[in-house]
Formats: sequence, structure tokens, C-alpha cells
Amino acid sequence: MNSLTYYITASVIKLKGIKKIFSEDPINYQKLRKDDIHEPSSKDVFGVDLNSTHVGKSKITQLVPKEIKSEKVILYCHGGASVYGPTAINWNSIARIVKKASVKAYLIDYPKAPEYQISEINYNIDEVYSYLLKKHEAKNIILLGDSWGGTLLVLLVQRLLNNKQPLPNSIMLISPVMDCSFSNPNIKEIDSKDIMLSKVGVISAKKMCSGSLDLNNKAISPLFGSFKNFITTYIFIGENDIMRPDEELFVQQLLQENVKVEVYIGKEMPHIWVFLPLIYEGRVAMKKIIQILSKK
Repeated sequence: MNSLTYYITASVIKLKGIKKIFSEDPINYQKLRKDDIHEPSSKDVFGVDLNSTHVGKSKITQLVPKEIKSEKVILYCHGGASVYGPTAINWNSIARIVKKASVKAYLIDYPKAPEYQISEINYNIDEVYSYLLKKHEAKNIILLGDSWGGTLLVLLVQRLLNNKQPLPNSIMLISPVMDCSFSNPNIKEIDSKDIMLSKVGVISAKKMCSGSLDLNNKAISPLFGSFKNFITTYIFIGENDIMRPDEELFVQQLLQENVKVEVYIGKEMPHIWVFLPLIYEGRVAMKKIIQILSKK
């Protein structure tokens, strides 16, 4: 049985009409952007120190805790269906991780669709990774991404492997989008249980991002790329998230390639439940992320 905090949070999500927005085609990305925070206040990051710079078309914000216990750093890519973000949830979550794990992090505020398409976004993510390699050894970089941010980071690793470039330490994924075409027949049943997302709106957002590419092209849907020699992966999957069927296929492919992967399932949990601050189950999962990072 789920916690009382889950049911309270689910009620708030329903009242805010998030599912309704993600059931529209075209998706109302301008409405979603009303919650964007590009210049966080001290309150948004719980007093963690911030330093910002620009790399290409991305704004990079370094979050620095008062105490640093590791040479490891986090490269964090936020979600937002490719069309919005970062929001308070993204800033709050990465700041909480930084404080609890005593590690530095870099948040990428990358270019968004429909103004920018996937080819330019991918190129910009490559630029950011190259920027980090000038400051940190690849073995000390841990990738962290939720939802679409996770997608961009999986695509990054696939390009690094293809181009024989230095690989990061590991990747942590929270509800990543693995197939932007959402053609998996098992998604239909979950769509009615998903309190946050519907594939209609998500596909609409991905079409805004794909440009001339098909949605099942490996440049935008990592499920169709290679996972040979992929890096150590930690993935958090919500049982009632429309992303789950493709995430399960992703895990199967990693196992087939003998990649080290750890899977954490949130029973009856929605999309990005790990970052929903009031849910007890999310707080437990967040502690697991911090525990993993503390051992790195």
C-alpha cells in the first residue's frame, strides 16, 4: 500500500491539470514554461553556492556544497519534455543531492524545442561535456538525468562510445524517455494509470524537437542505438509511468550486453517520483541516490 503522502501528491498533480496539458496536441509548451526558473534564488537551492557560465547555447550552473568529500562531480541534465525547464523541482532536487552527498554538480540549462531541434541540442550537450573534461577527469564525472534529461545523457554516452571518446564514471537515470515514438503496445494500458503524462502530448513535444528526423531515429530515441560497452547504469522506474515499457526494454538490452545495471522500481509510482519532494517513496529513493554517490 502506498503512503498517505503519495495520495496527497497525486491529488495535487490532478488538481494542477498536468495530465490534461500532456493530453493535448499540440502541447501547450508556453503554459509549461511559466514554471521555468533560469535564475534560481537561494531558497530554490537551500543556500547552496552557485556559479554560472555559458557554454554554446547552454547556461551551466555549478552547485557547490559547503563541504566537499569527493573528487566526483555530477553533470545533471533536467527533464521537461524537451520544451521547458528547469523548474523548482529540478533545482530543489539537485541541491538536495549536492548537500547530502557533499559533491559538486553542474546543471545544464540547455536549448529547448521548438526553437531548437535535437541535432543542435545534442551538439550543445557534447560541448558541455567537453567543457567539463577540461576541469575534471572523465572517471570523476557522474551523469544524472531525469525524464528527457536522461534521454539526452544516454544519447551522449552512445556518441562518446561511437567516437571513442573518454567515458564518464556512470549514469543515473530517473524515468528516462527511451523511445520518442511511443510505439510500444504496452504503453496504452499504463496511459490510463499515469497521473501525470499521456503519450499524445509527449509525442507532440518530441515532434517539435525532432526536426526532419523520424521519432524512432537513434539520434533522438536511444533505444534504437547500441549499448555495447555502455557505462554502469542506475535506473529508477515508476510502475505507473508511460515510460516504463521502453525503460524495461532498455534494461534488457543492457543485460544482454553484460553492462552493470541496477534497477529500482517505484511500486505504483508516477513519472519522476524520485524528485517529487512530498512523497515518502520518493524520499526513500532519493536517499538511495545519495547512498550510491557517497560510495563513489
